[in-house]
Amino acid sequence: MNKLTSYTIKEIHKSFCDKLLTPTSFVDLCIQRARQTKELNAFINITNEEAENHAIESEKRVYVEKKSKPLDGITIAIKDNFCTKNIQTTCASNMLKNFVPTYDATVYSRLIDSGACLVGKSNLDEFAMGSGTVDSIFGPTRNPWCYSEDWRISGGSSGGSAVAVASGACVAAIGSDTGGSTRNPAALCGVVGLKPTYGLVSRYGLIPLVNSMDVPGILARNIDDLTIILNCVAGPDILDSTTIKKEFKTIKINKDIDLSKIKIGIPSEYYCEGMSEDVLDVWRSVTDLLENEKCQVSTVSLPHTSVSIAVYSILNQCEVASNMARYDGLEYGLRASEDYSTEELYASTRSEGFNNVVRSRIFAGNYFLLTRNYEKYFLKALKLRRLIADDFKKVFHGDNSVNLLLTPTTLSDAPLYKDFTSKHNREQCAFQDYCTQPANMAGIPAISIPIRLSNNNLPLSIQLMGPMLSEELMLNVAKKIETMVNFPSLEV
Repeated sequence: MNKLTSYTIKEIHKSFCDKLLTPTSFVDLCIQRARQTKELNAFINITNEEAENHAIESEKRVYVEKKSKPLDGITIAIKDNFCTKNIQTTCASNMLKNFVPTYDATVYSRLIDSGACLVGKSNLDEFAMGSGTVDSIFGPTRNPWCYSEDWRISGGSSGGSAVAVASGACVAAIGSDTGGSTRNPAALCGVVGLKPTYGLVSRYGLIPLVNSMDVPGILARNIDDLTIILNCVAGPDILDSTTIKKEFKTIKINKDIDLSKIKIGIPSEYYCEGMSEDVLDVWRSVTDLLENEKCQVSTVSLPHTSVSIAVYSILNQCEVASNMARYDGLEYGLRASEDYSTEELYASTRSEGFNNVVRSRIFAGNYFLLTRNYEKYFLKALKLRRLIADDFKKVFHGDNSVNLLLTPTTLSDAPLYKDFTSKHNREQCAFQDYCTQPANMAGIPAISIPIRLSNNNLPLSIQLMGPMLSEELMLNVAKKIETMVNFPSLEV
């Protein structure tokens, strides 16, 4: 990796001021890096023309107008399920392979308004349904930490975004997080991944998977950069009725945070079957680090964790069935040539447009929503979701409450591609998302922080979760952990 492409945002801006770099030269370096690492398949589309135009505008502000913006010259990638005006947005699916939106997602427009430069649209599992970035019509995304023939997955579904950041093709990236889809690939690729509080960041322009759980996520190489990006994109949006109406206050990082005043909970239910010894060891070591800093650490209980995977799966598939109904071959997206009847058109379009994973979720969701099954599955899952959310409320706001929870992010380091694809996608999602998806059902913020390398020389991470709108505290504690562990940079 070119050292320049591993600079922090503050270091890049200082280099601009010192004229060691310019926005255009930095963008050129990142575009070059994206092309050098093309075999990783992080990008569906490298948007060099847009990046160069954005860089020219940044250069004008920095050197001529002397009114620079917080992200001037900073390169970003956007997951290809966020709409970008006049740029293809495919969701890695045949259904939307030729779809060109006429508007921008709010997250993207706010980044560009802050001076960011779009390097490309990043790869994902089709319609964000997966935890490996292996089901894209453009092929799987490879983990940059392993270049052997038996290569490792990048995690998913925001694997392209994670790899783009980890490999130095951009400074930060946007993913989406429905059950861990930002934190999972962040953990496996050794970068920082944030799932904000539901409603803190606008979902407008994010092609929906599960409306009640989808959250735009942020991936970066360090906490400081991630915080700067969050400050640029968070806040109310009149285009999204689900955003929190309360004015967003800029988050500040305090490097001298006193951990002795922080209470950390260790959920006993997160010790689960299938968790590797490496992950357990990292979890224990970070707990010890916090205790050495006089942090108050205690064991807590989230009793409904055991049913969370089943609840998440049912609700996910029900909302998928509803959201995918719009792809009927009539208004936009793929249209099959078979039009003998309306029913035949629908069936042929979906057969050609969706892969097996998407179709299976649609079938399952429609089954759960049948009149005879509605109360037995969907309504019961909604009730259990409330109990899962209540578990978090009790540990954060009840007797003997804690400020944050510390858990693993994934149950292992990055699996081999051949092992991952040998199992059913649904089983892999359940396994990989065990520690991440409860936060989505509760709407609370969570962050994955890389800690050290496993015995396979692959990244291992831990996760912090906090009550709603606790991003500032969570990011400050994460920064303290980041400073203490000093995770090694990737050299490719």
